[in-house]
Amino acid sequence: MSYRSDETLLLRYLGASPILRIVDFFLDNPLLDYSKNEIAKDLAMSRVTFFKYWKELEKSGALNVSRKIGRATLYELDRKNEVVKQLIKLDMALARKSMERAVEESRKQIEARSLH
Repeated sequence: MSYRSDETLLLRYLGASPILRIVDFFLDNPLLDYSKNEIAKDLAMSRVTFFKYWKELEKSGALNVSRKIGRATLYELDRKNEVVKQLIKLDMALARKSMERAVEESRKQIEARSLH
C-alpha cells in the first residue's frame, strides 16, 4: 500500500484537508479493507488529527466495519452513502477530464511532428 495524496486529482481539485485525504485513501485503494493504524501511517497523519476526522467520518456513515481480525477492526468506504457516491462520481469525472486533456495534448504533439 503506497499512497501519494499530493498526486491525486480529487485532492488537487478540492484541497488536501485531513478528512478528504482519508476518503481519498479509500477511493484510491477500493479493493481492500484497512485498519485505522494502517491508514494513519500510510497518510503520514498525526494520530490526533487522524482520529479527530475519523470520528466525523464514522458519524456521517461514510465508513463501514468490514471485518475483525483478532483485535484489529478493518474498515472500508460505504459506497452506498450518498456523499460517498457523489465523491466517487467527481473523482471519475476528474479522471476522465484529465485523460481527455492528455489525449488531446498527445494528438497535438503528433500533429506538430508530422508537419516537420
